[in-house]
Amino acid sequence: MKTASGDKELVDALQRGDAGAFDKLFGKYAGRLFTFGLKYLRNKEDAEGLVQGVFLKVWENRKKLKSGTSFQSYLFTIAYHDICNIFRKRATERQFKDNLILELADKSVKNDDQAEYKSALEQVDHIIGQLPEHQKMVFLKSRKEGLSSKEIATELNLSVGTVDNYISAALKFIKSRMENENLAILLFLYLWVL
Repeated sequence: MKTASGDKELVDALQRGDAGAFDKLFGKYAGRLFTFGLKYLRNKEDAEGLVQGVFLKVWENRKKLKSGTSFQSYLFTIAYHDICNIFRKRATERQFKDNLILELADKSVKNDDQAEYKSALEQVDHIIGQLPEHQKMVFLKSRKEGLSSKEIATELNLSVGTVDNYISAALKFIKSRMENENLAILLFLYLWVL
């Protein structure tokens, strides 16, 4: 499939690092990608994130672009794979949370326990806020965004080993600052569910 009219010159310029060409391609395709993403993701924020993620990959891989192939097909292939990853992530999170809710329901959590849980979450949030900036960013991407070490390493241009070290150090830091050993279960819930 050939590159759409006008795309070849822009893709060639983009390969050379021309930010103006990137902006023109973004302007041409961002709306279409957003509509495509919204159709499947059914969430405006997720669709916007999809568009940004696709174009970030385009920029990062600009030197590998092939001007003789369809740029539009290239974009939508990336978008398709990203949507599949989002669905897999959602399914995993939903299954884990469903199982956890069932487990908590069986234990019939009391109001006092809920207040203690909320207090523990606030305490953990405060401790996470004390982490060094890079460590905190990696930790939150792992625990709150659900990204794998490999995904984080790619996104932040780090080695997987560095990402794992940051996460391990963050967990040790948080655990060392938890005052009450009875909060271990609540800490687990925070680190893996939220």
